[in-house]
Amino acid sequence: MLALLTKRGRPGLATLAAAADGWAALATAERRPPDLVVLDLMLPGLPGLEVCRRLRAHGHVPVVMLTALGAESDRITGLETGADDYVTKPFSPRELVLRVQSVLRRTHEPPPGAAGRPVLRGGGLVVDVAGRTVSRDGREVSLTVREFDLLAFLLRHPGEAFSRAVLLERVWGWTYGDTSTVTVHVRRLREKIEPDPTSPAVLTTVWGVGYHCDLATVAGPAVGADPAAGG
Repeated sequence: MLALLTKRGRPGLATLAAAADGWAALATAERRPPDLVVLDLMLPGLPGLEVCRRLRAHGHVPVVMLTALGAESDRITGLETGADDYVTKPFSPRELVLRVQSVLRRTHEPPPGAAGRPVLRGGGLVVDVAGRTVSRDGREVSLTVREFDLLAFLLRHPGEAFSRAVLLERVWGWTYGDTSTVTVHVRRLREKIEPDPTSPAVLTTVWGVGYHCDLATVAGPAVGADPAAGG
């Protein structure tokens, strides 16, 4: 895989490191924090899911997981663990490189339409779209790249409901794929931003349609632009 990325990944994948097992992967990441990890679920030693959990416990690094074809439970578990994206085996070299580049690009660039937007506030939630930061009641909320992109997209369309298929296309850029990916990300977002994830007030379900998000509907402190942001 290292040779594959080296040959196919230019530009933007100049420095690569490989690890033969899960323990070596954690040691490599600790010694030299990576910009992104391509993580096989079937790693020997320490399984890929546990490696992902431990990486997440020490901060956020984008993760693209490799899963077996048709193993939906593995994909869902991987996303619930905090993976930003996944590629199913067998995969083409081009697909893997494009997924890696896409996640890296989203990590280092503000979401489309973020320029000039105010910091949004509502019900104790503060979302800086351009800065890609979120806080709840004054405490920073750590989101994966895809979780933030999903939240930012819905906030740019307040009150509009989107189906899982549309979100998969508009946020992930996939014209086909497993829509349970969206379901998992919505559940993880709720666990992180909602006071009560079992009764969501920010990211709500429109039955028979999909999901929508609107800070203006959230009870709590005043909603609007952060005065410090000049909005």
